[in-house]
Amino acid sequence: MPDRGGGPTGPRIRVGRPSRRVRTLLMTLGVLAVLGMAFTMFAGFWTDWLWYRSVKYSSVFTTTLWTKIGLFFVFGLLMALAVGFNIWLAHRLRPPLSAMSMEQQSLDRYRMGIAPYKTWLLLGTTALVGLIAGASASSQWRTWLMWVNGVPFHQKDPQFHLDVSFYAFDLPWYRFLLGFGFAAAILSLIAAALTHYLYGGLRVTSPGARATAAATGHLSVLLGIFVALKAVAYWLDRYGLAVKSSDFKATDNWTGLRYVDANAYLPAKTILFCIAVICALLFFATLWRRTWQLPVIGFGLMVLSAILIGGLYPAIVQKFQVQPNEQAKEAPYVQKNLKATREAYGIDDTKVTDYSGTSTTKDKTKLRDGIDDAASIRILDPNIVSPTFQQLQQIRNYYAFPNNLDVDRYSKDGKEQDTVIGLRELNLNGIPKNNWINDHFRYTHGYGVVAAKGTEVQDGQPVFTESDLPSTGALGKYKQQIYYGEKTTTYSIVGGPQQEIDYSDDSGEKTTSYKGNSGVNLANPINRAAYAVAFNEPQILYSGAIGKGSRILYNRTPKERVEAVAPWLTIDGDAYPAVVDGRIQWIVDAYTTTNGYPYASRTTLGDTTADSLTAANTNRAVVAQQNQVNYIRNSVKATVDAYTGEVKLYQWDTADPVLKTWMKAFPGTVQPRTDITPELQAHFRYPQDLFKVQRELLSRYHVTDAQTFLTGSEVWQVPDDPTNRSGNAVPPYYLSMKMPGQSSQAFSLTTTFTPNGRDNLSAFMAVDADASTSDYGKIRILKLPTSTTVDGPKQVQSKFNSEQNIAAAIRLLKGGDSDIEYGNLLTVPLDGGLLYVEPVYVRGGGLKYPLLRKVLVTYGGNTAFEDTLDQALNKVFGAESTTTPPSDTGTNPPPTSSNPTVQQALNDAQKAFDAGQEALKKGDWQAYGQAQKDLQDALKRAEDAQSKAGRTSGGGNKSGSSPSPSGSPSPTSSSGSG
Repeated sequence: MPDRGGGPTGPRIRVGRPSRRVRTLLMTLGVLAVLGMAFTMFAGFWTDWLWYRSVKYSSVFTTTLWTKIGLFFVFGLLMALAVGFNIWLAHRLRPPLSAMSMEQQSLDRYRMGIAPYKTWLLLGTTALVGLIAGASASSQWRTWLMWVNGVPFHQKDPQFHLDVSFYAFDLPWYRFLLGFGFAAAILSLIAAALTHYLYGGLRVTSPGARATAAATGHLSVLLGIFVALKAVAYWLDRYGLAVKSSDFKATDNWTGLRYVDANAYLPAKTILFCIAVICALLFFATLWRRTWQLPVIGFGLMVLSAILIGGLYPAIVQKFQVQPNEQAKEAPYVQKNLKATREAYGIDDTKVTDYSGTSTTKDKTKLRDGIDDAASIRILDPNIVSPTFQQLQQIRNYYAFPNNLDVDRYSKDGKEQDTVIGLRELNLNGIPKNNWINDHFRYTHGYGVVAAKGTEVQDGQPVFTESDLPSTGALGKYKQQIYYGEKTTTYSIVGGPQQEIDYSDDSGEKTTSYKGNSGVNLANPINRAAYAVAFNEPQILYSGAIGKGSRILYNRTPKERVEAVAPWLTIDGDAYPAVVDGRIQWIVDAYTTTNGYPYASRTTLGDTTADSLTAANTNRAVVAQQNQVNYIRNSVKATVDAYTGEVKLYQWDTADPVLKTWMKAFPGTVQPRTDITPELQAHFRYPQDLFKVQRELLSRYHVTDAQTFLTGSEVWQVPDDPTNRSGNAVPPYYLSMKMPGQSSQAFSLTTTFTPNGRDNLSAFMAVDADASTSDYGKIRILKLPTSTTVDGPKQVQSKFNSEQNIAAAIRLLKGGDSDIEYGNLLTVPLDGGLLYVEPVYVRGGGLKYPLLRKVLVTYGGNTAFEDTLDQALNKVFGAESTTTPPSDTGTNPPPTSSNPTVQQALNDAQKAFDAGQEALKKGDWQAYGQAQKDLQDALKRAEDAQSKAGRTSGGGNKSGSSPSPSGSPSPTSSSGSG
């Protein structure tokens, strides 16, 4: 009999039941809590549906949702049925009588305790494992869609001769099914064993047999299923060797078979597969033999074989066959890896040519004249001059520019001009007063494009080709409101009774009301309630500022919108704006990737695409769906309209099988390449993150010979950025230039390489970045000789800093509270040599923005540090150009201002600047120092007077002019190209 307990019972205390009112209140609170949680879940789902419908990508939402639901229910139900069936079967196979033992008497209590709840326990257990399994399976929606929609690559791996699609699309799904099968078998085995033990089918301490015949047969079948799945795992492992990563001294993240894999692991996996099949049959035979003797022996042999054949034998082969003659043994497999890696990353057509690194032309004038033909040297650094744009063209405090501006091309009179461009985006931190209405109803958008010539400056300031508010200049007329941008990270409610501030001019504030179709309509009270919950903002529900026509805009950054409508794409870290057909369009490069390209070595996108710019600005980081990949294509070019937020995805790589697979999975989401207009394509450029991935691979995979690859003698590295102390890689730079063999300049993306562990230059790499040309994407590498040394970026920077005259001039520029900022160190191939150009900016002395004050140039061992690029080139080559007019000397007539105080200060600043330049030429450092002090004082007076005038008039001046060290206002866009 079960123990009922004993001892004195003591007095009983009767606990009164709660009153009906309390019970009703508790029940009501419980119902309200459940309804609240349900509505919170509904709000998240409903707002997502409304957003996808508003951007016309509802099919992405529904396809993803139904795929997740289908996987959840199918695999959740399968797991629940598998575990539930085995619990039910174990209970049904229980012995009719339990042995009379202490063990069984103890179990009697549990059996009696759960007897009334057996059905509920069964349902609860199966429901729990089903929910867990279903949730895990739903996360595999990408794997399922790629498997069911996969298209062939029409390329076969060199070992098994299977199409690459098997490894990219099929093998991941088979591995998921195998993992699910293992989980189901193990959970069923555990559940069945516990049930058998509870009901006497298994005994631990009871006398007699340890298991009944029924329990033996049941558990043997489950063990047989487990071993059979292990046999399938061994078979799939054979193919997995083609995409297996391993440590190999020739390269990091080596992928594919090596000698030991092909000659030891591969046959070992085949043998283990056969042993596992036999072992599984022995377990199944227990149904008739009713003994575990043979299956246990077989299982032990399988484990022993796995250790000896799968572990020890390959180690012996590696030690005694491979290591004594590694290069000869590994060379055929390295050759396969070289070929596959170069194909997978699109670098197989890279052209590597030898380059002497030294010029042979004696005619200095000819060399000097050849520079204009070799490159349009961009001295305006987009990563430095954002504060200059901010100070000269912000106009109002509630506007701002991104920290890193962009480089694009615009035509003027049939000639393309490298242009630094930025948008005047909304800056909520600068509005006069922050409150809910101002933050979300009144200040809703930025206004206008600001652009400047990349190859020119005037008195250290950009030469603007598009400027002022509203913006005017070379770009013509276009829709200037910017509702979607990189800095627009909060929601806005537009189009309703509350008017928005459009922009301000001398006549005051201009208001507007959003007329686009973007966003979600808030007229529906259910929508308002859902967004009030989703955004945790109750005022959305009852605010009178929301009425007929009100729409809520959110998910407003370009990268965020593209990632949302195409969750299967990896997004480049740098979205850039362009004016196309009268509208501002954000252009976003997107990639298709896979981790299953056989023999192609893997790379980690987060690490490979990091450089000194991403370290300082995390918004430039790649948005990777899969961080480790071994295949990548820039298969999609996306656009986001800055006014409507409309997202368009264009097929760019028409041969990419991964993109074709996703286009089958999400039909109608990607538009054909033929829909790209010539005006839009003219602004497409080669993406930086893809280039950074390729340059990292090319530091090792520029060689095509396995023996050279194995020696490691030709390994390069991407140098650290010499212009700062971050220790991060130098970023690639856009530049219009002509590589050897090209007939004319091409808009290019460039980088340098140094030998592994050294600072001298080993190679220069450029890719044609202009998407409107036939050579777009063609990679060219100039390989420097190993017998001589050519200065690399770090050495060039070191010589700049250590040369006595330059160092003295830099110390003077740093005088007072001024500081030096080095711009991009550009490298240009010229007549067998390499020309380095670096703009030097000065910030300080009361200035809030940097001004280009000097240009560093070196070529053939000659170095110059002058006020302008032309002056520096003339000094380096000892000759003036006969093809270009004299450059701007930095002196200009002082500007005019309607404010007499500002005008006087500007006149004084101009005089001080001219005096300083004259003293610098004479080497009179004392006079130069005094002139700098006078210049700072004048600038401070001009800035104070300008700020006071701006506050009086309600903001900055319309023209966007601002005091400068030369005394000139910000140039207008009346000339040049934007």
